Amino acid sequence: MNLKTAIIVGGGQSLGEALCHRLAEENYQLVVVDINKENAEKVADEVANKYNIPTLAVKSDVTKEDDVREFVNQAKNKFETIDLLVYNAGVAVSKKITSFEVNDWDKTVDVNLKGYFLCAREISKTMIEQGFGNIIQINSKSGKVGSKHNSAYSASKFGGIGLTQSLALDLAEHSIRVNSILPGNLLDSPMFQSLIPQYAKKLDIQEDEVLDVYKSKVPLNRGCTYDDIANAVIFYASEKASYMTGQSINVTGGQVMH
Repeated sequence: MNLKTAIIVGGGQSLGEALCHRLAEENYQLVVVDINKENAEKVADEVANKYNIPTLAVKSDVTKEDDVREFVNQAKNKFETIDLLVYNAGVAVSKKITSFEVNDWDKTVDVNLKGYFLCAREISKTMIEQGFGNIIQINSKSGKVGSKHNSAYSASKFGGIGLTQSLALDLAEHSIRVNSILPGNLLDSPMFQSLIPQYAKKLDIQEDEVLDVYKSKVPLNRGCTYDDIANAVIFYASEKASYMTGQSINVTGGQVMH
C-alpha cells in the first residue's frame, strides 16, 4: 500500500477528527496536531488501530512559531514526505462590536489566520524541497459574507481567502496547490452548539428555535455535515483537482453562491 502523509491541524475533535478518519480511509498516514494533547493522542490511536496505519500525535499551539517548527520537524523525522496540510484549527466568539473585547479579537485572528500562515509557511518549506504538496484551509462561509456579531471571525476568514490566493501564487512554481473550503453552518458541531445561546440572544428567539432558523437560510434546507466537507477535502487533495489552485469553494447548500 502506497501511503501519503497528511497533517491535520486541529485534528483532535469534531470536524478535525472526522477528517482524520476519512483521510485514513484514503490511505493517508496522519500527523494529528491539536492544542489538547489528550485529544490528539486519542484520535491518533483510534485511527492507527482501526486502519492499521502509522500516526503521530502532537500537542502544539499553532500561534507560536517554535511550536509549529517543532511539530513540522517531528513529522519530517517520522515520515518521508508531507503530502497534505489541512488547516482546520479555529475559534469563534460572538458579540456585538460595541462589546467585543480586544483579547477575544486577538485570540480569534491569531488562531484562524496567524496559525494558518505559520503552518503553511513552515510546511511549504518541506513541500518545496520535495517538489510537490497540497495545502487546504478549512475556512467558512463567513469568509465571503459578513456575519452579524462575528466581526473577528469573519475578518479572519476573509483574510484566510486572501492568504490562500497569495500562497497559491507563491507556491505554484513548486507544484504546490493551495485551496480553501468554505463550509456552511455545521449545526451539530461543538462550536456551533456552544454559540446557540449567543445566537438566540442575537436573533431575539428561544434557544430551541435557533437550529430551525439557520436551516431555513439554506436552499437545500439542512446544515452542513462533516461528510460534506470531507468529500471536498478528498477531491481537492486528489489529482482530479490538479488544475485548481487559489480557489475558495463554497460547501453551503446554496446559502452562499459567489
